[in-house]
Amino acid sequence: MDSKSGPQNTEETLKKAFDYAFAHNLSTVVIASTSGETGALATRLRPSEITNLIIVSHNTGFRSNGVQQMSPDFRQEILSSGAIIHTGTLVLRGIGSAIRNRMHFSEEQLVAETLRLFGQGVKVCIEMAAMASDAGLLGTADAVFVAGTSRGADTAAHICPAPSNDFFKLKIRHIICKPFTF
Repeated sequence: MDSKSGPQNTEETLKKAFDYAFAHNLSTVVIASTSGETGALATRLRPSEITNLIIVSHNTGFRSNGVQQMSPDFRQEILSSGAIIHTGTLVLRGIGSAIRNRMHFSEEQLVAETLRLFGQGVKVCIEMAAMASDAGLLGTADAVFVAGTSRGADTAAHICPAPSNDFFKLKIRHIICKPFTF
């Protein structure tokens, strides 16, 4: 894996995540995918032992009102593979962004910036653990989470999820991989 963050790490990160899940008897892998490209690649690389593949996309309107960033073609490919797509508001962005934009501070932003000390991908993995739990897609079972720094995937983590209202019960079991430089 390249020591620098970025999409050049995507395929290797996905393979490491799937291998780790298999070795630790985890059947669920959750992957961040804004455009759908990483999610579609994950469906192509997914081994049969991974029975629950969840792709998490940005909420509609994340960049522009009413616009969904995931490509319809990638969305169709992902859904055709039997994977689930969860489109929801980022736990550490939502209403906190509106407060920050008006008041210049929010508790969500403080948590997000603290988690970014470990890298953007680690922050997103933790955020997805709460989002997928909020959506009822995980229960309390440990899963592998995959995210990236801007595009693609460069970070994978083994996490015991918790819903956002119990955010501090979430447990990071193991950082499988992350870039050295981010």
